[in-house]
Parts: sequence; C-alpha cells; structure tokens
Amino acid sequence: MHSTLIVARMNPDSRDHVARIFEEFDRTAMPDVMGTTRRQLFFYRGLYFHLQDFDNRVVQGDDGGSAIQEAKSHPLFVKVSADLAPYIGAYDPSTWRSPADAMATAFYHWTKAP
Repeated sequence: MHSTLIVARMNPDSRDHVARIFEEFDRTAMPDVMGTTRRQLFFYRGLYFHLQDFDNRVVQGDDGGSAIQEAKSHPLFVKVSADLAPYIGAYDPSTWRSPADAMATAFYHWTKAP
C-alpha cells in the first residue's frame, strides 16, 4: 500500500461541508479509477490533512502522487476540486500550482511485521 498526505488550510467551520463533499466523491467511480483504498481527513489548528491510501496498482517507489496527477483532469476530480475550493486553501498560495505542491514528504516509515 502507498499513501499521500496533502496539507492545506481550512476553516474549522467547514469540516462538515468537506466531509459531505468527499462522502459523495467516494461513491463515484473515482476511488477505483485512482486505486484509492482508504481516505482520512484531519483538522488541526487551521490545517487540513488528507491521508489517502492506494492499492498495489501504484508503481513501486511511487507514493501515490502519480495517481492524483493522472486523475486531476478527470471530470469528477475537477468537480470535487471546485466543490472544495470555498473550504480548502493552499498552505502556501505563492508556491501552489498542482496537488503535488501540497503533498507532504515522507521521511520515515514503519510497518509491524506479520
């Protein structure tokens, strides 16, 4: 499994709106198209964290970012992005150009042995 963590800014009053938008989005074909197996949204002091896990279709060594990059022109992805725009803002608007600019970089990973 591979994961991405997107960091952005969000007003705390927007949590319910954002959750509903993703609830609708996750009922579409997009999770299967992207290989998404799990999504978790977090909020902390004005920051939004979007943890997304991908299945093994994601190429080894890729953290799932390529799935997002490939999907970003899909009409359902474009719609969810537009729906989220009033609630989610770039962490650093001066450097944000695409979803890749909001992805945290993993620097340590541990998994319990089976």
